Amino acid sequence: MPQSIKVWDIFVRLFHWSLVIFFVLAYLSGEGEVESLHAWAGYIIAALIALRLIWGLVGTKYARFSNFIYRPSEVKAYLRSLATRHPKHYLGHNPAGGVMVVVMLVVLSLVTWTGLEAYAAEGKGPLAGVSMEISVVHADDDWNGGYGDHGDEEFWEEIHEFTVNLMLILIFLHLAGVAVSSLLHGENLPRAMITGLKELKEEDKG
Repeated sequence: MPQSIKVWDIFVRLFHWSLVIFFVLAYLSGEGEVESLHAWAGYIIAALIALRLIWGLVGTKYARFSNFIYRPSEVKAYLRSLATRHPKHYLGHNPAGGVMVVVMLVVLSLVTWTGLEAYAAEGKGPLAGVSMEISVVHADDDWNGGYGDHGDEEFWEEIHEFTVNLMLILIFLHLAGVAVSSLLHGENLPRAMITGLKELKEEDKG
């Protein structure tokens, strides 16, 4: 009978699926008459990111950044090994997955920050009154392309939309990576993120 080991702790699993839920909620509520719902979803995402960063330093073995941040040479070697269809198995995040986790956290942080800036430009949210105003940076609106009272809001909304689209690309790459890794290693990674359990391979036992 295959032997399993607990890899993903309850916090990592709750973080993962909560992030999925609230990102989808924020994305769907980005337009229309549900601005407050969009904002609160963003606040929760920001809190989740902060908690994950802390857990990445003090959490369980496979949740720590030190467990899945690899040297560039190891990441390249892993990516090359994918072509052999027999890449090394990792109980935690593999080198490519580790890079994706870090990049997604960074981009998602940018998504929340630019969202807060756009909200602040409307005079709302925790950054209202303290956010960076584009109109203050330049001496006049003619020089900065017309950004002024409403230009600040437009500027941050455009940047926010760009980071959201970048995040969508990363999500697609993440899903593709999960599918490829699951296929090559003969394991169900989505299920592992629900149960927390992964099956031990022979190389893991050694």
